Amino acid sequence: MLLGRSDRGLLAQWWFTVDRGLMFAVLLLMASGVLISMAASPPVAARLGIDTFHFIKGQLFYLCFAVPVLVALSFFPPRLARRAGLAVFFGGLFLMVLALFFGPEIKGAHRWIDVGPVTLQPSEFAKPAFVVVVAWFLGEKLRRPEMPGLAIAILMAVLFLGLLVMQPDFGQTALVILTFGAMLLIYGIPWLAVLGLAGLAASGLALSYHLVPHVQSRIDRFMSPDKGDTFQVDTAMQAFKNGGLMGAGPGGGDAKLVLPDAHTDFTFAVVGEEFGLIACLVLMALFAFVVLKVLVRARTEPDPFAALALSGLALMFGFQALINMGVNTALLPAKGMTLPFISYGGSSLLGMAFGMGLVLALGRRRFGAQSHMRTLNPAYA
Repeated sequence: MLLGRSDRGLLAQWWFTVDRGLMFAVLLLMASGVLISMAASPPVAARLGIDTFHFIKGQLFYLCFAVPVLVALSFFPPRLARRAGLAVFFGGLFLMVLALFFGPEIKGAHRWIDVGPVTLQPSEFAKPAFVVVVAWFLGEKLRRPEMPGLAIAILMAVLFLGLLVMQPDFGQTALVILTFGAMLLIYGIPWLAVLGLAGLAASGLALSYHLVPHVQSRIDRFMSPDKGDTFQVDTAMQAFKNGGLMGAGPGGGDAKLVLPDAHTDFTFAVVGEEFGLIACLVLMALFAFVVLKVLVRARTEPDPFAALALSGLALMFGFQALINMGVNTALLPAKGMTLPFISYGGSSLLGMAFGMGLVLALGRRRFGAQSHMRTLNPAYA
């Protein structure tokens, strides 16, 4: 049965208010991730001595949960989306603490926790939820100036960042700092405060460089490639050169045969080699479309909470994509950062689906709201 605008059912109201273009773009990214996983992951599985299609099956398995999460969350009203963010954020923090003490150590880090037959990375779920929680407190500060919303938001950031550093996960730490800083700028803190926070971030980076050998090594290798092993970055750069404009064709690349992280951190290099520059540009355009579409929607949103949450979620999504592509093209120091919806990783896929589901929920058109409004709408407070 076809839906009409006169219908008052839940499905009809959702269909005519949700951003279908944005939802299609996200689903297209998910489908692209499966296709690219088919190209990048079999050689990695073969080197590890596991089933050739292990990572592809895993991607499809998590996709079976990610798509329902995306669609289900898009039905949420703003108030319920806000509560979901709050619950997931504090649940994620709790699991991050458990991971520090009881989680497996992988490559010197305690970022994961076993949940039944699967291993999850709680910080991937806490990231988008953090944006929603911060947006809530900042929005409340705008609505009720007597409330210490800014102070609470900063406290939440310090708590989350502290756990990320303890894992340690400096890539995610940098991503959260960038996103939180951008949200504070949108919120409207004084420039003096911006400079102060930037100084703190720079001091933290300098401290990490001097105290954490892993960070120092990566920065040194980025600044002076001859000082250490740059095999993955060098191989990724060669992959882009081999791919040229049109690529070597599916299955025709060599990078995936030797890159340890061809299916995760360096999947963009596989795209460049096998599908070429044009495919890379199309993928970049798809990421840019998602980010810009959400930011445009945020600009017309009369509710400060929704506007801040949409902006923060869009920027976090965009920053993560930029960091991954920057590492692949030797523009940034190497760090473990997945390409949203494209790289293999169940936690990343589910966390991104959760974040984009919240975007679809908060970005739904609400009849009666006027784009020029700059005052709060009590119905969505």
